[in-house]
Amino acid sequence: MSRKKLVRFQDNEANPNVIQAGKAIFETIKGNWKELQFQNPNPIVVELACGRGEFTVGLARNFPNQNFIGVDIKGSRIWKGSSTATAEGIHNVAFLRTQIELLDKYFAADEISALWITFPDPFPRDGDEKRRLTSPRFLDMYKSMLEKDGFLHFKTDNTELFNYSLELFQSREDIEVIGFTHDFYQSEWKDDHFGIQTRYEKMFSDKGEKIKYLKCRFI
Repeated sequence: MSRKKLVRFQDNEANPNVIQAGKAIFETIKGNWKELQFQNPNPIVVELACGRGEFTVGLARNFPNQNFIGVDIKGSRIWKGSSTATAEGIHNVAFLRTQIELLDKYFAADEISALWITFPDPFPRDGDEKRRLTSPRFLDMYKSMLEKDGFLHFKTDNTELFNYSLELFQSREDIEVIGFTHDFYQSEWKDDHFGIQTRYEKMFSDKGEKIKYLKCRFI
């Protein structure tokens, strides 16, 4: 392990806005995010596959009366968002280091008010469908954690993943698709991300990739 990574992992261990294995709160946080982590009753918004946390931290800056949690397994990526929030004194943001398939171990029923899936791995092979964050098994898990009328937002640069997800969402009787677009920045939905653009998103936009977006809810 490089010295840089080691320092980052040590920072994560010390930073109270990082929830990860080895910390006592990691085992008790389910159903208790507002009380144990944020000490307020405000709504919780979760970003999956948050990477460096630009979007999670950006939302927290814009909405001080909501709580934001970025989820990723990569500790060196989470470190960036965690340390940025600490440096700026942003207290309504946290990061959960875990595999997303274990998400239901850390969130109780109706604990999340909104969920963002931003630029996940597309897993293009047919045999990897179950690993896609918009596959049926993940949707069923999100449904249990989202509060009634809570929105699910999905953004990607990958056309195949977007078309797969849109078709699946539209086929389910328990999902209402509020709106979608194959060109986010030329659509009526462009303000839904509040002007926050991650480094990854900017890289693909600069290459001419159209960003796809979908907004839905479980009914």
